[in-house]
Amino acid sequence: MACEPRTIIHFNVADFAVAVERVLAPGLRGRPVIVAPEGAARACVFDMSDEAFLAGVRKGMRLDHARRIERDAEVLPLRRDRYERAMLALIERARPYTPLIEAADENGHLFLDMTGTGRLWGPVPDVAERIRRSFRWDLGFHPIWSVASNKLVAKVASRLVKPYGERHIAFGDEEAALKPVPIQLVPGIERDDLFRLREFHLWRAGEVAALSPRQLEVAVGSPARAAQLHATVRGVDTAPVLAVDRKPPVVAGDHVFPSDTNDAPAVLGAACALAERAGRELRARGLAARRVGVLLDYSDGARVSRNATTTEATAGDIRLFELTRAALERAWTRRMRVRHLRLLCDRLVYPPAQLDLFPEAAGASRHEADLCAALDAIRAKFGACAVRMGRTLAAG
Repeated sequence: MACEPRTIIHFNVADFAVAVERVLAPGLRGRPVIVAPEGAARACVFDMSDEAFLAGVRKGMRLDHARRIERDAEVLPLRRDRYERAMLALIERARPYTPLIEAADENGHLFLDMTGTGRLWGPVPDVAERIRRSFRWDLGFHPIWSVASNKLVAKVASRLVKPYGERHIAFGDEEAALKPVPIQLVPGIERDDLFRLREFHLWRAGEVAALSPRQLEVAVGSPARAAQLHATVRGVDTAPVLAVDRKPPVVAGDHVFPSDTNDAPAVLGAACALAERAGRELRARGLAARRVGVLLDYSDGARVSRNATTTEATAGDIRLFELTRAALERAWTRRMRVRHLRLLCDRLVYPPAQLDLFPEAAGASRHEADLCAALDAIRAKFGACAVRMGRTLAAG
């Protein structure tokens, strides 16, 4: 018995940050709007309205340059917390239709896997329109929707009808639908690939798809990359929709600096203070982490995240400090000042019960566990700040 083709809905709220601000301030509708970090000398455009885009403003452009291009634009501060809450509201409206919902950070993109739901909800395009009406009437958003057999083709389809509209690409029509599409609109084609393909006067997905992987290797230089690009431009994508409810639990903490800073002890101290807090929560929940991630928001609006992993899950402060420092060093590579820091501990497991092979290591681990338990007891009785590690004091 043949498997039923996958059916994916992609929703895209165009210019999401601006859309959120317009829902909260309807007077901004129809006016050019730019969203950028406030108080930064070299701030860059994070998002802009369609009016500002048509005037020449682009994401990543220096704010002072964008102001000269569109002098009538309303410049709003970057408020990521608002966009995160708006994404959660979108997910809640879509959740009754399928448990397989994947959300991209806070940029207004949602993927819904509707495979096998036809008898329950009816034709998938009708479901997409029903959900869009819910987004519109309940939240004030007007998203694009597209339906296709995989995420890649669905995303391309939504880009073709931006900023408003809908598109349905039937199963089996993926390659034909992508043929006339400019290659810069196809997800997965990186900047270097774009330059190399243009050197060979390859401008559209169909032109690239007409080449064999061996011919494409001449342009991109790598057999693996050539095979990947050959599949991409033909609309082949097997990536699953990752359910938001099935993501592993994460212990997270945030630190917003009083003023943008590039003071290394202060940033490291803030990161270690978050690691100390995460360690307490992990131990209270009886869990240990195999990965620590550090996310940095720079003063110009750029965001960088890096991870450090360990084969031995840990909830001890000392080991968490080491992983935090490693992740921070990988994330903090720019000379720009830091505005916000977030720490993530994931790949959570129950602490291993197996005894250590070497007594010396076992003794050190036991001493660290006893120390953390004593510190937790003191903080539980006298408050979180009753006793602190010295490396966290620079955070204030």
